Amino acid sequence: MRDSLTTIPCLSDNYAFLFETGGRRVLVDAPEAGPILAALDGRPLTDILLTHHHPDHVQGVAELVAATGAKVWGAAADAHRLPPLDHALEPGDRIEIGTETGAVWDVSGHTIGHIAFVFDGVAFTGDSLMAAGCGRLFEGAPAQMLTSLRQFDTLPGETLIASGHEYTGNNLAFARTLEPSNAQLISRIAEVERLRAEGEPSVPSVLETERHTNPFLRAHIEAIKDATGTSGQSDEATFAATRRAKDAF
Repeated sequence: MRDSLTTIPCLSDNYAFLFETGGRRVLVDAPEAGPILAALDGRPLTDILLTHHHPDHVQGVAELVAATGAKVWGAAADAHRLPPLDHALEPGDRIEIGTETGAVWDVSGHTIGHIAFVFDGVAFTGDSLMAAGCGRLFEGAPAQMLTSLRQFDTLPGETLIASGHEYTGNNLAFARTLEPSNAQLISRIAEVERLRAEGEPSVPSVLETERHTNPFLRAHIEAIKDATGTSGQSDEATFAATRRAKDAF
């Protein structure tokens, strides 16, 4: 899958992802149809996987289904807010597409009913774990999002994190306010600036890089606790303070 994975810029700062497996061509999220149809360049699309219901992740579905006949996969619990589903999924389900088998994870926090699709080597995280950040808590609680993010931290370090937005530069700028001397963070900022200057996406990112530079995976680190005024408090309290600070950044 990694060899065929394509990042498709959509709208002002969204990403969709396209990959091929065993004769299937699979899209993850559908912010708008035009750029996706252009990336397909006349090739068939067989499946659309949806992480959550927000319009900037699903509003291209109807046009894509009409043009390609693709089957739509999404969370059963969120079906009332998603486009019509051909495959309604529950957390813990295993999905088989082409030669790939993936797991469906509940990663609620940004929304309730948000799911991630976790394949060998690639996790499609939507607006849960993001490059150098995480999604705003529009519906969930800090403890819920922290639990969701910690699931990703169990994956191998080389796992690609395919998240839904080009927010990396802003996320890293915030992260540096918490850890101004973090050498890996400083290096990542320079690399992302280079990529963006060349017109390249900063997404997918690599989980091991997130572990060292994403403050929302680092609520257990004393530097983050000190920076958020939560030294001696729980990781949940540190995470919540970090999210509040990012919301105001």
